[in-house]
Amino acid sequence: MEDRPLRVLVVDDTVVYRKIVSDILAEIPDVEVVGVAHNGKAAMAKIASLQPDLLTLDIEMPEMSGLDVLAGIRSDAQDVGAIMLSTLTQKGGEMTMRALELGAFDFIPKPETGGMEESKAQVRNAIVPMLKAFARRKAVRNILRGKSAGPGAAASKQAKDAAAVVRRQAVSGGKKSKSEIVGIGISTGGPNALASMLPSIPSDLNVPILIVQHMPPLFTQSLAKSLGVKCSIEVKQADDGEPLRPNTAYIAPGGRQMKVVAGSDGKTRIIRVTDDPPENSCRPSADYLFRSIAHHYVGRATGVIMTGMGADGTEGLKMMKKNGATVIAQNEPSCVVYGMPKEAIEANVVDVIAPLDKIAQEIASTVR
Repeated sequence: MEDRPLRVLVVDDTVVYRKIVSDILAEIPDVEVVGVAHNGKAAMAKIASLQPDLLTLDIEMPEMSGLDVLAGIRSDAQDVGAIMLSTLTQKGGEMTMRALELGAFDFIPKPETGGMEESKAQVRNAIVPMLKAFARRKAVRNILRGKSAGPGAAASKQAKDAAAVVRRQAVSGGKKSKSEIVGIGISTGGPNALASMLPSIPSDLNVPILIVQHMPPLFTQSLAKSLGVKCSIEVKQADDGEPLRPNTAYIAPGGRQMKVVAGSDGKTRIIRVTDDPPENSCRPSADYLFRSIAHHYVGRATGVIMTGMGADGTEGLKMMKKNGATVIAQNEPSCVVYGMPKEAIEANVVDVIAPLDKIAQEIASTVR
């Protein structure tokens, strides 16, 4: 990960989860558990003395909740990240959205069933790639802050490059016309990225936006609700069978797949929400959505790939590109995790690489 171990403080009010998380972290190379805390108040006291890079943080705790800890970290301007442990409930989803707004890096749903070993396996499978992604982001941020960039001109050039929109000569696709639909694939860092980007989408965009955000059930409903109050377009969790409407953003339900199909009249396009198998270990999957857009909107679509781990979306974007779509990718400095955009860029299917604050503008330019 880095030259020195990633220092982690484990915070949870239950002995079981303190042990589960601590045992998992102890097995991971380049990670050091520097301490544990049984509630948020104890965690805040230990942050100052132990100086961790990262907290694993339970949301619901007595005396001082995980949300209070995040607010305290923000107010003190402390450079420490957090991965939340969230309950799979509607309340848990709403609190997790708030945690992400307060700066949490990502979250892990607490296993609801199974014994100790099964729970450890679920948490391990989720947290290991997050830790690697967090360490990489920390290194990139250090470079952008100038810690490794050298003085003056080099740091200035990096800042300029981070803000620039790059237009590429991607592999040519079919004939293009103005887009009539926008598809977005996004994962780690997505809720905050969407909260930054979607409010800049104009209220008169006049096309639908379909979004795959990798999340478990219940959490996408909370995400849609959170985004809806920030945006001038409608934002909702997609329902099976509903027709696509302009100026509406549809978020795929967590734990299910979403695609576009033809309506009975052959002209209308409707949403199908299915229980088809995961793709790239993801359900919902961006590839699953993008393939359907490629089929039904030849030469009239925009694909957007944003912050996230893994490669979901790249194969679907290849199909969209072949059928004349315009493809936009988020740039590395503005990503929490530069996995999904990087894969699409390296596959040479991306037309525009843009920082987060320019993506809405780039989307609008493909529609008008």
